[in-house]
Amino acid sequence: MKVFLDLGWFFKERKKQYLIGILMLMFVAFLQLLPPKIIGLIVDEISEGTLGKAFLVKWLGILALAAIGMYILRYYWRIMIFGSSIFLARQLREKLFHHFTKMSPSFYQKKRVGDLMAHATNDLSAVQQTAGAGVLTLVDSITTGGFVIAAMAITINWKLTLIALIPLPLMAILTSYYGKLLHQRFRYAQEAFSDLNDKAQESISGVKVIKTFGQEKEDTEDFVQLSQEVVDKNIHVAKVDSLFDPTISLIVGMCFFLSIVFGTRFILAGDMSIGDLFAFTSYLGLLVWPMLAFGWLFNIVERGRASYDRINNLLEEKVEIDDKEGALDQKPEGDLQFHIEEFKFPGDDRVAMHNVHFTLKRGETLGIVGKTGAGKTAILKLLMREFEGHTGQIIYGDHAIDDYKKRRLREAIGYVPQDHFLFSTTVAGNIAFANADATTEQVHEAAKLAYIHEDILQFTEGYDTIVGERGVSLSGGQKQRISIARALMMEPELLILDDSLSAVDARTEEAILEALKAKRTDETTIITSHRLSAIQHAHQIIVMSEGTIIEKGSHEQLMEVKGVYFEMYQLQQLETLVEKGGEE
Repeated sequence: MKVFLDLGWFFKERKKQYLIGILMLMFVAFLQLLPPKIIGLIVDEISEGTLGKAFLVKWLGILALAAIGMYILRYYWRIMIFGSSIFLARQLREKLFHHFTKMSPSFYQKKRVGDLMAHATNDLSAVQQTAGAGVLTLVDSITTGGFVIAAMAITINWKLTLIALIPLPLMAILTSYYGKLLHQRFRYAQEAFSDLNDKAQESISGVKVIKTFGQEKEDTEDFVQLSQEVVDKNIHVAKVDSLFDPTISLIVGMCFFLSIVFGTRFILAGDMSIGDLFAFTSYLGLLVWPMLAFGWLFNIVERGRASYDRINNLLEEKVEIDDKEGALDQKPEGDLQFHIEEFKFPGDDRVAMHNVHFTLKRGETLGIVGKTGAGKTAILKLLMREFEGHTGQIIYGDHAIDDYKKRRLREAIGYVPQDHFLFSTTVAGNIAFANADATTEQVHEAAKLAYIHEDILQFTEGYDTIVGERGVSLSGGQKQRISIARALMMEPELLILDDSLSAVDARTEEAILEALKAKRTDETTIITSHRLSAIQHAHQIIVMSEGTIIEKGSHEQLMEVKGVYFEMYQLQQLETLVEKGGEE
């Protein structure tokens, strides 16, 4: 029952609703005691031949009023208790989502999407059940069971009551054992569901790759195997779950057997009437629900506890990068000074970057080149405070970047990543993502700067065209240019293009860069690229290799040095000539 203590914070928030619901539930439990007793009285009147019309009408009227009262109260306590549990699900869902948005990229490197989705769906549902049906079964089994046993003992025969309840300790022992088994097996079932969820998400996202390599059959087989594991694990849960009802039915049968055998003896001894035995067995029938509810309670609670533990473990994951106390609530602007002695990615002992130093004045453009894994993107991640744990300092304007609030720092940065993620909404909605109040003219202006405006006009619905999940309906170059337009809508102090022109042709690339140069005369730009044509206009270029700077200067200066940059440029020029058939 620990999960109820863990959810104590929520029960305090909704104490009024739960208290009213529980009081109604208890009153219903009391009203349920009337029918067996009234029927017992009527049976005794019939057996003695003294039943009169007035007597019958009076008690039948009371029965009718009790039924109406139970009808009304049952309706309202369900609204109070089950309605409150819906609020719990909403609060936990919002907590999870807020937590997800605060976590750094390293969190998402450790966690699978399938796990996170399972937490936000199945686990939340199980916890909601605990706060709804769990509270119901707990209170109802205790109140109804307590009232019925008290009525049996006080109004009929306390000796027969004790005898009839002898099997109950056995039920408590067995259901407790089943509950422990259920907790463990439900946790395994949830883990299997997470694996299946992750596989489904991965297969849908990578369907193009799967089809390209002709792996549909193999991928389906993997999915079927994981699906079978979910079935197997849930069957294991069902096997334990299925023990509750038969066990309780057996215990109830034993109770009835004892009550009839010994009740008959009490009648023969003159200690009870036939009506009393009839009422007693009716009360015993009312105990069936509390006993069943008690079994279901273990089921619901163990599922809820396993799920709440999983959710709490997730919520207890520390935010690795957070605002320091007294962080500046202002957007940074000015020169950028980057001084990193050493940096390692979380969970990796290898040095990803060392001895990287450069200064970029406001309004200048920095080009970063190097082979894959050279450290280009790592520089950008540190600039945006996606990772920490480095020795050295990054200063933006007059302060270190960790002196600013994360939100304010990132408001100053327009980042266009290598993976051009687009939302499943309209083209205009994607461009105006960071500026919900943008006018149509502003959206069009940003699209024109990114040289995507004319393409958009060719779409079926123009700017109102739905791009599909992750932009599946667009070409790579179109997605890149829409991503650039989205960043430009922020009018960022610092624009970062992380290899964001790789899918556009050379002519379009040149047009975009010229437009940015003309528009952003007072703002800073950083461009990483494998294609040197994208950065040769930069005021400063750094060449990265194995996590450090091996060359630095302008295009002209680096060409004079005739080092790595010079060789890269010559090679790319040769490749361009070959592509053009040697015409140049």
